[in-house]
Amino acid sequence: MQAARALDRCVDVASIQHGYDIWGGPDGALAADFARSLRLPAVATLHTVLQHPTDGQRRTLGDLLTQVVATIVMSQSAAALVTNQYGVDPRRLEVIPHGVPDLPMVDPETMKPGLDVTGRAVILSFGLVGPDKGYELAIDALPKVVAANPTALYVVVGATHPDLIVSDGEAYRDTLVARVRQHGMQNHVRFIDRFVGRVELTRWLQAADVFVTPYPNLDQSVSGTLTYAMAAGRTVVSTPYAYARELLADGRGVLVNPGSPTLFAAALNEVLGDADLRSAIGRRAYDHTRPMVWSAVGAEYQRVLGQAAIGGGAPVISPQPATQAAIHV
Repeated sequence: MQAARALDRCVDVASIQHGYDIWGGPDGALAADFARSLRLPAVATLHTVLQHPTDGQRRTLGDLLTQVVATIVMSQSAAALVTNQYGVDPRRLEVIPHGVPDLPMVDPETMKPGLDVTGRAVILSFGLVGPDKGYELAIDALPKVVAANPTALYVVVGATHPDLIVSDGEAYRDTLVARVRQHGMQNHVRFIDRFVGRVELTRWLQAADVFVTPYPNLDQSVSGTLTYAMAAGRTVVSTPYAYARELLADGRGVLVNPGSPTLFAAALNEVLGDADLRSAIGRRAYDHTRPMVWSAVGAEYQRVLGQAAIGGGAPVISPQPATQAAIHV
């Protein structure tokens, strides 16, 4: 490939970000083709490793891993599964957490006037809108939340996922709006239907009393939105997907089994009704993310890429079990 050949002349090591929807070809197969064409060492960061991949998805990721000298994942659970399922030598595997901005902890009340949410108990979600986010659960929980907390306001920040726009337009968002109307919650839900920049996003995070990730896919092992909320010191109420179980352990958040708006509402009411509890959970979450700030994560990448550039050599990959499954990251 021309791009790979061009890199050979100007860099010492390549950092390949892997996701099935990032690279072209069947199941993103061009990622492995690109790595194979390089004459310099490459390191792969895995954003997606599916628990139940198709044969093609398993083959393309396995092919990529045989071409790189090191593999980076973002959680301990992902590290164990990549080692076991794809035969990656632990000596060639690194866990580097999802990076987060280095934000100060602030009182949400100081940020609410600038966002026109003064006097509201703000529940926040952000990210590209799509069915994988599980916003229906949070919306269905709202009537019971509002009954106990009449000032509650659920804010969903983010545009609809561009792939969804191409296939279905705004049909999915329309179903969410209809769901809000069905529950009579129009005064308690606000959609910020656009991409917001870093500064505005930070303001919303700092204005939130509670952050929610009600994801239905319990195999999900990375969530940038979750890490950002923790980095702002927000209390998180979440379904127990893999990444949330790891990051929110030891009192750093609240986990609620999916499928029950009543249980989700009870968890939200508990934290909204207890400022001391929110403060304690938020502080633990904030402290846990200090090693995840961009400067620390950048230093870790510099170390791994530097070692790869100096060491070069062939990747250490053992034979891949034919019948094993992978996991979603």
